[in-house]
Amino acid sequence: MSTFVRQPKVELRTILGAISTIVILGLILAYIVFQARFLIAGPQIVISDNLAIQHNERTIHLEGTAYNITHLWLNDRQIYTDESGHFSEALVLENGYTIATLRAKDRYGRETRVERPFVYTPASINKNN
Repeated sequence: MSTFVRQPKVELRTILGAISTIVILGLILAYIVFQARFLIAGPQIVISDNLAIQHNERTIHLEGTAYNITHLWLNDRQIYTDESGHFSEALVLENGYTIATLRAKDRYGRETRVERPFVYTPASINKNN
């Protein structure tokens, strides 16, 4: 006599339900990872113009965009961005060598900084040489 073990049938509905659950959980995980890129990247500062180091005018304008920030400073003076993170600030150069330091902080306390050197030489000095 042979014994026949009957395999339980798995309904198509159960298989489709399991696949749907896996796909939905995968999409949710992908969305979370996609949104976490801002947290992972930290604060970022991008200066728009590649300004020359040597200037004959005392005032220059620094423009750029800051991403993932809560605070932004130019030489330890707080500056502000628009809704898209764009900033534009005037910087008065001292005689000789000046370093402009942009510093940004995110909501988790992480900081980044960008430093640019500038040299101001009045036009009257250039004419005498």
